[in-house]
Amino acid sequence: MDELRALLQESLNGGLYQMTAGGPRKKEGDTRLKVRPVMIRDRLLFQVESFRGNQVFHRNLPAKEALETILEAMSGFRQLSVQTSRFQAEALVSKKGKVTVRKKENKTRQAQDGPDALRLAHNRKKKYILEEGRPVPFLIDLGVQTTDGRTVKSRYDKFRQINRFLEFIADIMPILPKDRCVRIIDFGCGKSYLTFAMYYYLHELCGLDIRVTGLDLKADVIRHCSGLAEKYGYQKLDFLQGDIADFEGEDSVDMVVTLHACDTATDYALYKAVKWNAEVILSVPCCQHEVNRQIRSEALAPALKYGLIKERMSALFTDSIRACLLEEQGYETQLLEFIDMEHTPKNILIRAVKKQGAEGVRKDTGVKKMTEFLHVHTCLQELFGK
Repeated sequence: MDELRALLQESLNGGLYQMTAGGPRKKEGDTRLKVRPVMIRDRLLFQVESFRGNQVFHRNLPAKEALETILEAMSGFRQLSVQTSRFQAEALVSKKGKVTVRKKENKTRQAQDGPDALRLAHNRKKKYILEEGRPVPFLIDLGVQTTDGRTVKSRYDKFRQINRFLEFIADIMPILPKDRCVRIIDFGCGKSYLTFAMYYYLHELCGLDIRVTGLDLKADVIRHCSGLAEKYGYQKLDFLQGDIADFEGEDSVDMVVTLHACDTATDYALYKAVKWNAEVILSVPCCQHEVNRQIRSEALAPALKYGLIKERMSALFTDSIRACLLEEQGYETQLLEFIDMEHTPKNILIRAVKKQGAEGVRKDTGVKKMTEFLHVHTCLQELFGK
């Protein structure tokens, strides 16, 4: 692997455009690997993006760690393509680990790209759905933008979060009905950054006929959001005060959104979504305490004796159980990274899309066996059991 190491050492700098590893040797494990430079707080890092089944994992690593990570991963791939400002290269890895590197210099680009171009190659502005520099009324009133459309520096993470959420909305928009009004409910809407963003994107930008209801327990929040919706003339966006578990009055809903609904409130939202036969469910869970109170396992006892580990494992198991239960109800379910771990550990989004012709079909995901092993029984299991 010395030849491959040398190629990586030459490539992992500001002149890198992208690396892509493909040709997986095994069905299990990563199916693809992508690497690109990113600038975080004026520090050059390399985002290693690995694809495994329906899941995508991101890590931002310094050059040395990225090099070792890529080297280790290449034992499972047949080839690596590299594009930099100076050259293009392809590395082929045989079954026995022999590496063959083919390299071609980019003479024209090398002449054009000076140090400034290399410095800026990894610092290009990301193109967001809600563009920077374009004033959006609700972002201004919520303190994310200034009146001339500039993103407030202290609120930039929120700006990125909103756009990341809209990327998920854009992915599922093709399956939403176009011949009638689309019914959407946002459980636990809070200050409604994402509720307003969703309405603005689907109705104002995409022209979709939608009716959105945001539900939250806090009366002052509901009053504030209702006032903003009236101010913007969003006639089919309303806000109600109430508890998710007690919410009634709907026979059919197309999409259910639940963002940071605490503990079992997420379960009630998921249950109601399934009961309404919702086509799409988008859920970012929060404060998963239920499993943490119950979980016990002799085999896992050495790990569970540490409170922090127990808490994080419980949260991951909780969301895994939820995803499996949704699969058993006829949904194609993914667990996706919502925002970077550096901003919040609560960064998993459950995206569930109703499978066509799945009515009456129940898939055994093995979740019952797993929960028995962990000695847990969750609220969502209880709701579906009834």
